[in-house]
Amino acid sequence: MTALAVFCFATVVVLVLGDLFVDRRRAVEIWFGFELRGMAALLTAPLHWLVFLAGAWGFWFQRPWILSAAAAYAFYVALSHLVWSEVSPQGRGWPVGLLQALALSIPGVLLLRARRLRRRGDEVE
Repeated sequence: MTALAVFCFATVVVLVLGDLFVDRRRAVEIWFGFELRGMAALLTAPLHWLVFLAGAWGFWFQRPWILSAAAAYAFYVALSHLVWSEVSPQGRGWPVGLLQALALSIPGVLLLRARRLRRRGDEVE
């Protein structure tokens, strides 16, 4: 859990620095596979920061909800890649999006499995 907390916090640092100091990164945010640009991107960027800060906090303090929430976010990212691949001019179409979605679903499956194993361990004690 500590490694995942560090990963989430490092992601926050990269996102904040990129959103504040890199013009190309600041100009676009992706939500549900759709690109937001301009003021919408600037206003929604902190939501990504909050998501990863919540993940860092949840993993660091081993909150009971974190594995389910992280799995849900992983599946959301997978679905977003599928949508983005189809609707964005930079996308490569739904076949590539489907491959990306399948690959990005693997962490979600692993997190759900860890949740199940953790619950089973709690029942034994």
